Amino acid sequence: MAQHKKIVLISPAHPLRGGIAASSERLAQALQQAGHEVVIYSFSLQYPAFLFPGKTQYTDDAPPSNLKIKTRINSVNPFNWLFVGREIAREKPGRIIVRFWLPFMGPCLGTVLRVVRFFAKTVFRVTALVDNIIPHEKRFGDRTFARYFVRACDDFVVMSKSVGEEIGQFLPERQIAAGGREAKLIRFAPHPIYDIYGEPLEKAAARQQLGLPENAPVVLFFGLIRKYKGLDLLLEALGQAPGIHVIVAGECYDGWEVYQKIIDDKGLADRAHLHLKFIPADQVRLYFSAADLLVQPYRTATQSGISQIAFHFEIPMIVTNVGGLPEIVADGVSGYVVAPEPGAIAGAMRDFFENGQAEGMQAGVRKEKERFSWENLVEVILSK
Repeated sequence: MAQHKKIVLISPAHPLRGGIAASSERLAQALQQAGHEVVIYSFSLQYPAFLFPGKTQYTDDAPPSNLKIKTRINSVNPFNWLFVGREIAREKPGRIIVRFWLPFMGPCLGTVLRVVRFFAKTVFRVTALVDNIIPHEKRFGDRTFARYFVRACDDFVVMSKSVGEEIGQFLPERQIAAGGREAKLIRFAPHPIYDIYGEPLEKAAARQQLGLPENAPVVLFFGLIRKYKGLDLLLEALGQAPGIHVIVAGECYDGWEVYQKIIDDKGLADRAHLHLKFIPADQVRLYFSAADLLVQPYRTATQSGISQIAFHFEIPMIVTNVGGLPEIVADGVSGYVVAPEPGAIAGAMRDFFENGQAEGMQAGVRKEKERFSWENLVEVILSK
């Protein structure tokens, strides 16, 4: 482990909501537990309103305790990038860790890092913790913005091996030749477990609160609803799996009409329990406690924090064989890895419920969850 030092973590954080903010706050706590001083530089403006498809970017949850969060960065104001870069330089960090999840952030974050280097009077290293480098939903300028960001960093930690391969596309050939994987320029650590949502509730009580039948087989689709996440595939699969209920818990960022049409056409109204809203942190355990099985029917993926919530609550999973999801779920042990198509998803659901797989797979989840620790992520980030 590296010597104790001051670390600046550039990332969304409270009062911004979402998985990036929540996991960065948890990472900061893990860094502090390892003896480092941490300050988070977050966003005063993360997305312009016209680019944000949800209802709000902010949470009503209480701020995390014992974290120093400075709300400074305006993602679209170049003058702000200059001021923030100079302020971070005055922090005299020994390490900067910067979250990257969307090329839109490339100009802002890439410029802030370059300004810090210009004004810094101390030696430091920039490690990018990269969730995505090429987004699921492509936009003009993605590759140019991503390249600009990548070339402002010294090394990279990824939570999906496929993301590590994509980063290589943006590195100069001389840098790959001089560093590459042999020099650990790009390092892999699986996404740690989200252990911030409390203990599970008793299943019958959770189902009563959500108005679910007490003894029915129940699967859960959790998180933001976007086309690449394949909710339509799950709903189609339910048409091939009679008797199974689904909880859909998350805010819809697409037009809901396509999903409602499947519900109507397949006669799923009595089995599809819709909670189409952003789920605040203090309610997450309610939905996972009520479910027997999590389903992530993604068409494309890198890694997923949703899987790590399921590990925390010891819920088996069905994931599709895309991106880094098969790296997280052991097929036949902690869940199922299937093709992203309704028949395969339906077959896995039927096998789980009809062949009594719950107890064995829950034991598999308990065993597998030992791989996913925050201490391991900290060690990998600071190992270079």
